[in-house]
Amino acid sequence: MPQKTKSTPMMAQYQKVKDQYPDAFLFYRLGDFYELFNEDAVKASQLLELTLTARNKSAEDPIPMCGVPHHAAQNYIDILVDQGYKVAICEQMEDPKTAKGMVKREVIQLVTPGTMMDEKAGHSKQNNYLTAVVAEQGQYGFAYTDLSTGEIKVSLIDSLDLLLNEMLSLQTKEVVLNQSMPTEVVQAFVQQQILVSYQGDTNDTAEISFVSQNIAQPLELAVIKQLVGYLAATQKRHLGHLQRAQEYELSQYLKLDHSAKMNLELTASLRTGHKSGTLLWLLDETKTAMGGRLLKQWLERPLLDAKAIQNRQNQVANFLNHYFERTNLQDSLTKVYDLERLAGRVAFGSVNGRDLIQLKTSLEQIPTIKATLATINDDHAFDQALTQLDPVDDVRQLIETAIMPEPPISITDGGLIQNGYNQTLDDYRDAMSNGKQWLAQLEAKEREATGIHTLKIGFNRVFGYYIEVTRANLAALPEGRYERKQTLANAERFITPELKAKEQLILEAEERSTALEYELFTQVREQVKTQIERLQKLAKGVAALDVLQSFAVVSENYHYVQPTFKTDNREIDLVEGRHPVVEKVLGRQKYIPNDVQMRLGTDILLITGPNMSGKSTYMRQLALTVIMAQMGCFVPAKSANLPIFDQIFTRIGAADDLISGQSTFMVEMMEANRAIMSATPNSLILFDEIGRGTATYDGMALAQAIIEHIHDHVHAKTLFSTHYHELTALADTLAALKNVHVGAVEENGELVFLHKMLAGPADKSYGIHVAKLAGMPDDLLKRADLILGQLEQKPTVTITAPTAVEPMPVEVATPEMNEVDEQMALFEPETVTVKTDPVAEKLKAEIKEFDLMSATPLEALNQLYKWQKEIK
Repeated sequence: MPQKTKSTPMMAQYQKVKDQYPDAFLFYRLGDFYELFNEDAVKASQLLELTLTARNKSAEDPIPMCGVPHHAAQNYIDILVDQGYKVAICEQMEDPKTAKGMVKREVIQLVTPGTMMDEKAGHSKQNNYLTAVVAEQGQYGFAYTDLSTGEIKVSLIDSLDLLLNEMLSLQTKEVVLNQSMPTEVVQAFVQQQILVSYQGDTNDTAEISFVSQNIAQPLELAVIKQLVGYLAATQKRHLGHLQRAQEYELSQYLKLDHSAKMNLELTASLRTGHKSGTLLWLLDETKTAMGGRLLKQWLERPLLDAKAIQNRQNQVANFLNHYFERTNLQDSLTKVYDLERLAGRVAFGSVNGRDLIQLKTSLEQIPTIKATLATINDDHAFDQALTQLDPVDDVRQLIETAIMPEPPISITDGGLIQNGYNQTLDDYRDAMSNGKQWLAQLEAKEREATGIHTLKIGFNRVFGYYIEVTRANLAALPEGRYERKQTLANAERFITPELKAKEQLILEAEERSTALEYELFTQVREQVKTQIERLQKLAKGVAALDVLQSFAVVSENYHYVQPTFKTDNREIDLVEGRHPVVEKVLGRQKYIPNDVQMRLGTDILLITGPNMSGKSTYMRQLALTVIMAQMGCFVPAKSANLPIFDQIFTRIGAADDLISGQSTFMVEMMEANRAIMSATPNSLILFDEIGRGTATYDGMALAQAIIEHIHDHVHAKTLFSTHYHELTALADTLAALKNVHVGAVEENGELVFLHKMLAGPADKSYGIHVAKLAGMPDDLLKRADLILGQLEQKPTVTITAPTAVEPMPVEVATPEMNEVDEQMALFEPETVTVKTDPVAEKLKAEIKEFDLMSATPLEALNQLYKWQKEIK
């Protein structure tokens, strides 16, 4: 009968460590493997496709286990963390050969989705943000950091909606909370698939004091302490690269909620979710990883300060005006590695010799970059940048003197330190070199003395140096010349006292040399660590220059112009504007530009025209132009004169929010409500087909009411596209609204889109033409044409506008099921008279009773045909 598994000392040690990290996979080091046990093993074997085995297989309750080689563990850790799990890495803290009893083990790092440091291929231009939140009386202290770069930002946020929007915009995978966080807030994070971690009370440390030294607000101090405390608890190492926390307010930048960023495809395509086809894809001509990350940050936080925008524009103009100097700058930038993350690895203690050579190569470019900037510093545009470009020459010289030009990846196997850097190391190397030369001379001497030309001197780690003689030549070997050491199938191996003494000298020199090299390397690393703050400041300066030259390249390639800003009025004067991404895809020759003119007194453009004609493109191009302008970039237009907008709201496209259980129409209404409630006269609103997600009359009523509310109360610049042609009559009663439409003509029965915005409303809808373009069957299209003609001949009624606005006649076709004098108005008039008809009442009753869900399609069609005959 199998016995129950006994708790061995090793498993007791494992369980003690596991109890400290119940929400993480524990990678427990055993020799050359990391092993996982119990539930960790079962789940990991499924996620990582590992073979699940067991410890004590013959026992009644064997312990499930699986493992991964320690040298390949990082790949498995990445897979787990990418899927939202945590991994605790438990290492052997002493040499098993010298340990007495159980080998001491400790968790050296907890890897979580928000603290991933290792850069994946193709992700160098992306940040990985860890966030933290503290709540107090309805206000939230919010902080975020990218551990790989050390940047920390902190803010106060007044509502849960704004907090969630900020977290979604940062694409954070993990948030750190305290145990007192309200349940509804925690649930909101979980619903957005953000991993929730907790951090208890944290003692003040030097790192927390340094990071928070410029922060005074208590709630911000509390959230910084919580964030840095979590980093210290999970990383278990020095965090000297953490930068001073920077305070920011959401109102400092052009506000773009998460849905607006998605709808406008700023950084991710709606179709693929990837960067290709986005504004970021268009603008990214950066040459460095840190420049690419800064570009994304600028794109998501356009400026509001006209002077700051003008400063960026002046620098872009200088780059545009100096092509050859800009080309030289680009050549230098391509040789600059990721200074921010190199500094992070130095502080983290994970830097190797090749990283330091990359750092040296990067620093070598700074004098050239400074010299290039100095030659194009028109109007002192680059004065501040020049002061920020500190070459950190002492670090460059240290690395050049100490580190080999092509060092190995490993920092423990030697070959790292330059000759001449340390005298003791040079002595060891001399002993090794002379010793090996002595061995070669000994081999030649012994061959001559014995006459055995195949005699050789070799080495292995078990027996050390030896003299090897093949079995065929043993008879020629003088008796007693060597001491026998090892017998092989075809040879004998020997040693001599002289060889043994030399072996000890060589091996001692090699061992001491390798240990000394590692010690010298760590000393160099510590010296570089003292200059991390200078390196981070330099990285910021280089990144900003990289983004600005990228703007210049894009502006030159696509013939963009420098926009001007109207700070005294809210006019929009965009001449021959283009959608930058669509233009890049189509080519400039094929893209048809359009003006956007909203003079004083015009707040709303009501846009009509057929589907696929370019209404959404027209709306998006204005928003993207505004964003580019307030980033400091030039814009796709012949000329652009714009106000500075404080917020952009969009409702474009149709999408369910399945996670929250909200329908397309509910999402549409919520986004519209956010715009209406939050917009100011300095905001930009883009509404595309509001109201189409519900019944026709409901939708039209809501659309009209929204337009009137924006017109009378919000006064934001608004582009409102619609298929409700009846709404175009609002131009007669709303003074600040103008009709525009996308031109289309019929040629030989075919619809031709002009893609040109024209004044006034569209003359008709072209829905059936668009259906034809989509390839609908001819008989279906003919039937639709016939039905349309019948509907257009039906009686019409007048919809009365609310009393706040003059009555507006709107014609709406009504189904002629009976002799109805008047259809009920969208906005209820004072009196409505409706005649009843027995036939109609009978049909209503039958329709109400008909079980549509149980009927087959054929039965439903037959019943519909029967009712149609009764009506006729």
